[in-house]
Amino acid sequence: MRIRSNLWDIGVGRNEEKMRSRLKDFLKTPEGDWFKRKLTGHDHFEALARINDALNRILKDFVVGDQCLFMASCFGHFILMHREMMFSGGVIHQLLLQELDHDGPTDEMWFLLRNHVVRFSKVEFYLITRLRFGVVSDTSLYAAVENGIHQWYFPRADEVSLKELRVVLTLGEFQEAYDAVKLCLIYMLNGILIRVDERFKIPVWQFLLVEDLTAFNAFPWGAHVYRHSILSFKHALPSQCDERG
Repeated sequence: MRIRSNLWDIGVGRNEEKMRSRLKDFLKTPEGDWFKRKLTGHDHFEALARINDALNRILKDFVVGDQCLFMASCFGHFILMHREMMFSGGVIHQLLLQELDHDGPTDEMWFLLRNHVVRFSKVEFYLITRLRFGVVSDTSLYAAVENGIHQWYFPRADEVSLKELRVVLTLGEFQEAYDAVKLCLIYMLNGILIRVDERFKIPVWQFLLVEDLTAFNAFPWGAHVYRHSILSFKHALPSQCDERG
């Protein structure tokens, strides 16, 4: 059973409890199947702090213009996120339990908060992240760059894992100042925004695209990251339920 989009404000007025009970019929996880468990926070802010520290070490010998290059990039505003935000795994867990089945777009999530239906969509994601949306181009068309960062720092690897990229950043031995900025952008994308496992193989097209920083900053990363994020959110609770047995 799916809630219809014209039932946004169904839970108001004198019949609040009755309306709320009706809305609960649309919960993806019925209240009887809710479970209590100790939650482990996964805000990854420690990793973000490490990136910030690494950037400070990497950029200390750069000219002022190069330091500004990363901060002015499409991901630059995330670097201080760990100092400006607080994360609660319990709040996220409770929100996921309130997810509703609906007939709206499949890439949205709707939730029951008290007596109201609220949604999480591309609009809310953009307002939070300020990442650009648009049509994602054919990434197979990006051309290889001679002596680019992929060829220079990973000459024997057709595929590069996130861990291998982290090791290069930690060593801090760069040929050009821009190389550090480019590698940090790729790490920010995969290690923080999408948050993949360190064994994850980074798509080669990202190394090719970042060679042109103007093109990289213009890429619709909002659409790319949102697609990965919404899939992660939608599968987070079922995996916990499966673990319960």
